[in-house]
Amino acid sequence: MAAARGNTSRRGFLATGAAAAAAAGLGAAGAAAPAAEAATPGHRRVEYVLPTLAFDASAVQDELGTVYDSALTDVVGINTTYAVPATYDKAGLVSYPPGTLVRAGGGYPEPQRWTRDAAINAWSAVSLLGPSVGRNTLWSVVDPGKGDDGPVVQQDNQWWDQIVWAVGAWNHYLVTGDHGFLEDAYGVASRTLALRKAQNLNTSAGLFQGPGYMNDGIAGYPAPPWTPGIDSSFVLDYPHTDELMVLSTNCLYHGAHLALEGMATALGHHAAAAGYRRAAASLRSAIDRHLWREDAGTYGYLVHGGDAGKGRLDTSQEGAGLALAVLFGVADRRRTRLLLDGAHWQPHGIVNVWPHFERFSDDRPGRHNVMVWPMVHSLFGHAAAQGGRTDLFARAVTELAALVKGTGGSFYELYHSVTGKVDGGWQTGGSGTLTHFDSQPDQAWSATGYLRLIHHGLFGLRPSADGLRFAPSLPEGWGDVRLQGLAYRDMTLDIELTGAGDQVHACMIDGRRARTASLPAHGGGHHTVRIALAGS
Repeated sequence: MAAARGNTSRRGFLATGAAAAAAAGLGAAGAAAPAAEAATPGHRRVEYVLPTLAFDASAVQDELGTVYDSALTDVVGINTTYAVPATYDKAGLVSYPPGTLVRAGGGYPEPQRWTRDAAINAWSAVSLLGPSVGRNTLWSVVDPGKGDDGPVVQQDNQWWDQIVWAVGAWNHYLVTGDHGFLEDAYGVASRTLALRKAQNLNTSAGLFQGPGYMNDGIAGYPAPPWTPGIDSSFVLDYPHTDELMVLSTNCLYHGAHLALEGMATALGHHAAAAGYRRAAASLRSAIDRHLWREDAGTYGYLVHGGDAGKGRLDTSQEGAGLALAVLFGVADRRRTRLLLDGAHWQPHGIVNVWPHFERFSDDRPGRHNVMVWPMVHSLFGHAAAQGGRTDLFARAVTELAALVKGTGGSFYELYHSVTGKVDGGWQTGGSGTLTHFDSQPDQAWSATGYLRLIHHGLFGLRPSADGLRFAPSLPEGWGDVRLQGLAYRDMTLDIELTGAGDQVHACMIDGRRARTASLPAHGGGHHTVRIALAGS
């Protein structure tokens, strides 16, 4: 990563919703031309339709609503950029126009061709807000296959997180209904999973081996596998890290199997769908068998590979792992309740891994250890909403909003969990000693994480192949709230929440009482959805 830039001020792309979007150059269809593209002839049009968020309570609007606008600014105005064909269109699937994608963020050198960032950003928000940009972002990390094989997710040195692409791709279909995309994506995802299964599945344990989903840095691991005297921050440079069996990574594989089951079903490949369903069930059982801690009511972090702790369960709390266990249904209702009840929060949020490993402390927190990464924190907040904990969901939103407001509306890569200040944490660097790292500015996945909290947490968007269900989570004291102008497939939605809690008391669609809080996938036009909530 490049050295951090100074504390950059946010460019004034959005002020207050639709009026500001129009002032920024949005056309009637919601097309925008971010500054990053303006100098690229022929590739000036970005297909976004931006909704507006409005809380009736002015204090809540100032606390939370303004941060929503900042998140849109980060994604659309700062991080949507030209997809240089030679770099980002290796499989020939990127569309020109719009010829754009969402990059990882500021402070990094080009190219930023990273599977995890691309898939997370598409999954969290971009595919919903800008389908053509989300599609391009996903295709940008796909490579041509070898010989007669079709395209696959790029086979780089962070192979353990490749399969997050399948989750992002399935979500893209669910929110867009793009069947042509689905046909190509199914081939990419299935071939990629087959490669990973052949190389990384520990058949005796029934778990996939490899580092943690988020933790490409060695600061995210205890000793062992961390070993003094190695001049590298990269996890795979340490012995036996390729043999770890980690909660987050295996939950992600479970989600990928479910995604492939859904893809196969939608395409009529029913035998293949049944195979993915059986494999998902087997993996879930293995996660429960090796990683669930009944005595503590939560999951452990990882099972050691061939190092000195071989076969031992590390009992640290992995924020992303717990979140993905809930979001992908690895944890049943009882286990979801237990792990949410018992989760440790730092003063400024859910951290990557808790507690400090021995070589770190509050004064020198590990970069991938006790630090708040907004992307991880927002996944946990989404899981809290899905798990029926409106109180924890409220805490996740307000704490992330406070971190962002503390930096003038800018979304950084990570923050100190005690002070709330921008901080990159400590990690063994190229010198072999602990080095202080920078926290990079304008992080797309930090911004899309906040958008995830609003769209999928607060308003409870639950897309499926058949339609869109609403399962909102409106905390006490937030008051009535509206999300207007949200594009979903061929519809435009205005959604209003009243009351508080996560139990739907009544739903009105276009002024008529609805039996369920849902819309079919194949509708069109402009619709108003009003949902009254009562209790948790």
